[in-house]
Amino acid sequence: MIVAVGLDLIEIARVRRAAQRHPVRFLKRCFHPEELAELEGRKDVYPGLAARFAAKEAFAKVWPSSLSWRDVWVVKEGERPVLHASKELSAAMAAEGLVAHVSLSHAVDHAAAVVVLERTPGAAAAEAPP
Repeated sequence: MIVAVGLDLIEIARVRRAAQRHPVRFLKRCFHPEELAELEGRKDVYPGLAARFAAKEAFAKVWPSSLSWRDVWVVKEGERPVLHASKELSAAMAAEGLVAHVSLSHAVDHAAAVVVLERTPGAAAAEAPP
């Protein structure tokens, strides 16, 4: 059962400017090492960074409590993006019987992400989304 859907759209130039102004601080604060490693070596890393930043924002829209930028991250398994969560966040999601699905996209100027929060079959239904 779908519990919540979050969407975020971001200008790639905004992420590019932030990374160029404060490369170490911005990248270390906002992105998980696995995300940075996956994008390493690409001709242009900014569309991928922007899509992953959008995924973090989209997840924040479906999760009730505040998060660190690195509490969620996206890496590909094969060709499919998969949203990963910190140990604490994973435990909280599991306790609620929740899983998150993510879809990423980018064009020349913008990147977008959609996160769907789903309650797994057989999980105890809560009165309201988390």
